[in-house]
Parts: sequence; C-alpha cells; structure tokens
Amino acid sequence: MGKTDKNNSHLKSPDLLPISYHKRKIGVMGFFSMWIGMAILLATFNIGASGVQSITLPWVVLATLIGCIAVGIFISIVGDIGVEHGLSFPVYMRAPFGIVGTHIPSLARAVTASFWFGLNTYFGSTAINSIIHTINSGFDNWLLCYIIFAIVQLINTASGIKWVERFADIAAPIIIILSLIIYHTLTTDIIEHGNNVWAWAENPVTGGAALTAFMIVIFANMGFWATLGCDIPTISRFFKAPKYEKNWFKRNRTNLIGSLIALPLTETFMIMIGAAAFMVAGSSNPVIALQETASGWMLAMLLLMIVLTQWSTNTAANIVPAAAIFTNALGPKASNAIAVFIVGIVGTIIQPWSVYEILTQALLFFGAVLSSISGILFVDYYLLRKRRVNVQELYQHKGQFKYHGGINIAGFIAWAIGGAVAILVIDYSFIVGFVLAGTIYFVLAKYWYFNKFPQAEIEDPSDEKYLGITVGRDWVIDENSGDRQEEVIG
Repeated sequence: MGKTDKNNSHLKSPDLLPISYHKRKIGVMGFFSMWIGMAILLATFNIGASGVQSITLPWVVLATLIGCIAVGIFISIVGDIGVEHGLSFPVYMRAPFGIVGTHIPSLARAVTASFWFGLNTYFGSTAINSIIHTINSGFDNWLLCYIIFAIVQLINTASGIKWVERFADIAAPIIIILSLIIYHTLTTDIIEHGNNVWAWAENPVTGGAALTAFMIVIFANMGFWATLGCDIPTISRFFKAPKYEKNWFKRNRTNLIGSLIALPLTETFMIMIGAAAFMVAGSSNPVIALQETASGWMLAMLLLMIVLTQWSTNTAANIVPAAAIFTNALGPKASNAIAVFIVGIVGTIIQPWSVYEILTQALLFFGAVLSSISGILFVDYYLLRKRRVNVQELYQHKGQFKYHGGINIAGFIAWAIGGAVAILVIDYSFIVGFVLAGTIYFVLAKYWYFNKFPQAEIEDPSDEKYLGITVGRDWVIDENSGDRQEEVIG
C-alpha cells in the first residue's frame, strides 16, 4: 500500500463509513424512546431548581418548552446530514473544517460529551450507593459504584447502536412511571408544608430581572442540547427513511417526532421535578430530596429510576457521538469498542461532578462554543452545498477537502469569532453563536475561500451526483484503496 493509500485509510475507519440503507434500523418509536431516556437526567433538574429561585414554575415551564422546541428544530435540521448521506458528525466536519481541522472542533464536542458521561455516571453511582445503603446500612462506597456503573454502560454501548436502542425501549416506560411517582412524592410533601408548587419562588424578581431569568432558562435548555445539536448526524445516520423521498419533512419524520415532541415534553417534566426537589430540600438533586421524603423500598425504587435515566442518556447522547469522534481522530487502529472506553476514561479524569454547583453557567458556555459549530454546519450544508455533498472526497487525503494543509481557514475564523462573541453575551450564547458564526462562515466561504478551493457540488449542483437517499443512493467507500465507488439502490 502506497503512502497515499495509507493516508486515505486513516480517513476510512470502518465505524466512520457511510451507513447503508439496509443498516438503518432506528424508527420513530425507537428514537422517541431514546429521547425519553436522554432527556431525563439529574443535570436537567438543575435548570428547574435554578429557575424557581427567581421566577415561578409556570414561567420556568414555558421557558423550557420554548427552549426545547427551538433546539429540537436545530437538531432536526442538522440531523438531515446523517439521514440523507449516512454520514457521522466528525466525517461531515471535514467539509467546513478540513480533513485535519475537523479534529479540533470535533474533539471539543467529544470532551464535552465525556464530561456529561462522567457527571451522569457520578449521579447514577450516588443513587446506586443509596439503594445499597438502604438495603445494607453498612455499605457506603460511591466510587466502587461509579466504576461498576461506568463499565456496564460502556459495555452496553460497545455492543452496538441496536443494543442502545433496545435498552431505551425497555427503560423508557419504567422511567415514565417512576418519574410520575417521584413528582407525586415531592409535590405531596410541598403541599403538606403549606406551599403552592405553582406559585412558589425563593427570591421572586420582577420587571427586567424576571425577563432575564426567563431568557436564561430558555438558553440553558438550548445550551444543554447544543452538544447533540452538533453531532446528531452520528445518531441520525441510523434512522429509517424512505428512499427517493424529496419531501424534507417526510424524510426526517423520525427525528422531527422525537426532537419536537419527546424532547420538550420529557425535559419539561424533569424541570418540574428539579423545581419540586429544590422546594423540598433546597437542592436540585432529587437523590437528596427523595432521601428526605421517602424511605425503604419506595426510596430504593425511585433511586432505581435515577440510575436508569443516567444510563439511557449516556449511551445515546454521550458515548456514541464521542466514540465516533475519537475513532475519527485516532484512525483505524481505534475500533469503536476502544473509542467507547476512551470516552469513559476521559469523562472520569475530568471529574465533572466538581462543577455541578455552577452547571447552568457551564451549559451556557457549552452553548456558546458548540452552537457556533452548529451554525457553520447549517450554512455549509444547506446554504452553500444545498444538501449536496461530494462524499467520496471526504475520504480522500489529497482531495477536495484538503484546503490549506487539511484546514478550512474560513471555518476556523467563523468559529473563533462566533464562539468568542457568544461567550461575551453568555446569557444568549446559543442563538448568538449560531447566527454570528454561520453568517461569518457564509460570507468568507462564498466570496473568498471557495473561490480559492472550488467545491464540485457547488460548481455543478447535480442531484444525481451529490445527493444520497433522496435519489436512492448508498455511498460506498472502498476501504482498501483510493478508488472511488458509489452504488445506487434499486
């Protein structure tokens, strides 16, 4: 194998090749269940607890619905990259950032996902520790619970996306039932102490301060899912979609129903639980609140829900996307299973539980950095390439996406400026980062950079050459050579 072939092979890790039509197994109910699992996690409760410190629960609920629907739209829009072409996030990022440049923003996302893995595993381990302590009062070792819980989640994810979906299908109904019990338990305690769940606020504010608090809840929710808004293609490439379907809404039906129905409803309910937990115990952590309001087997059962939610969130929303990125960065020698365990190691070393008390601020910061990437992805895919992608070149070391030494300078300029400005106005970070970075990238790419580096799909906007499932095409990449191949589904 020559030097060029070796370089190309580095871009062709088996886990990063386009997903063919017959391997797309996740349907509407599958992704709906995955969203139920992903949206129910302890970190979500923190937003509700923070909100009711300033404004009442109805306003927190409204802000959450607005934020979730807005970010759900972004997720559905970006998800078309995976549905149309079967491409994962780090592979498509080679278009707006270059075959080398993709690693920097992609790894920023991978580290963020690893952060969430570590935080969710910590929450789950404290719940497991409490369950065992309820049964055996002599046991108290959250670190041992953390190690075991982490290994179980990593093995589940390393077994493949189908096992992730199967776990979500099993866990979702259990989670819903136990969530209702938790909310009932907490609100009953609040009512018994003479408080009105829907009218209570710790330090109520009015006027401009109330509006600011309302907007912070909106953008905290958006920032929370800015991570998945970036790399939803890594999951959506497994979605079932009709061949030869030109209607965008019909083609993205699985994503739309999950992201615009399951996400807003589930997250809003979790926000309500977080708010209720704060009213009961002065903490957004339901583990603490439940320990004050329940006991015995009831407490153990409710804590089990906490474990299931962290597990289902981690596998789909954190480990799968981050593992794809680490595979892209490390090349063919890093199989998906190895990359999965790298996520676990990174997420543990970071020790994210140490920043839980400032989680809302962390969410807004993540939103600034990652929403800028989402804005660039949107502009590159929809406004510049108009959904057409020269997929074969994404896997070529000396192809169209080499740019300046493998780096698309326009993408990095847009990301740097958009992300920096969004951080400066952090309360509105998601929308500022998305719009500003996208606008800058559009101007730089269209009027400067793509004049220097012509893009085939822009120069010759052919549906037959550069669309995927819309024209019935499976993109096929030869893993062993630089030869380019494509197959059209019959």
